[in-house]
Amino acid sequence: MGIKANASVPPRIIPSSEKSRPPIYSPELQALLPSSDSCKTKPLAAKSLVFPPVLPLRADSSSEDARLLGPLSKRREVNTRWRYITQEWKKVLPPLQVVMKDSTSDIEFDKTSQEDLARADVRALGMQGRGIFEDVHAIAGPLTLPRPLTRKERLSSGTGVDTSVQSRHPSRWLRRRYQELLGRLPILAYTPTRDKSRSSGRYSVSLSSNALAPTLRHDASRYPEVELAADLQWLGSAKGRDSE
Repeated sequence: MGIKANASVPPRIIPSSEKSRPPIYSPELQALLPSSDSCKTKPLAAKSLVFPPVLPLRADSSSEDARLLGPLSKRREVNTRWRYITQEWKKVLPPLQVVMKDSTSDIEFDKTSQEDLARADVRALGMQGRGIFEDVHAIAGPLTLPRPLTRKERLSSGTGVDTSVQSRHPSRWLRRRYQELLGRLPILAYTPTRDKSRSSGRYSVSLSSNALAPTLRHDASRYPEVELAADLQWLGSAKGRDSE
């Protein structure tokens, strides 16, 4: 993951220097850099990948600055472009693996082996197929849980036991640490195109639903839905009192 060497080679900025070719952003990096879920700082705009914001406008020979002040030094342009990408890719939170995602599926992540990626002609990452992300996800557990069942509801279910809280790790402190860890582990998903052709598809970046991250703290989808009849009845009675 990083600067891709086997993509179509761009033309030299300095005709006599082979090392003056601008950097090529890999498809993985093109997905990670503009995403707030995978950047330690402000994500990049898509146009910054083509023309870095630190590059003077004189680098564009058709710009007004180039006509008034003269074109920018080609050597300076080469150095600026490479310095910029070197600084920016270090700000990316690295994913542990690439997951295959079907375009019609709502599954957030799934364990994808190196063989699955090889069939789709997709590069695997360092922790591919080892189940590390899945273990962290399981220990973290969901951020919110349903309201515990009352004794009457437990008895009516026939078991007498509230099973809603038995599947999570008993240590709240440990769950919170793993939820914070998930907030620093972006999910890099690859979605093949419908024609199933090789080397075709797109990457997307997201965070686990169990992740605790500043960008998701006020996400409405993180709050539990009101589903139980008792909750609906309580809300109805509260609304009736307010209208009196």
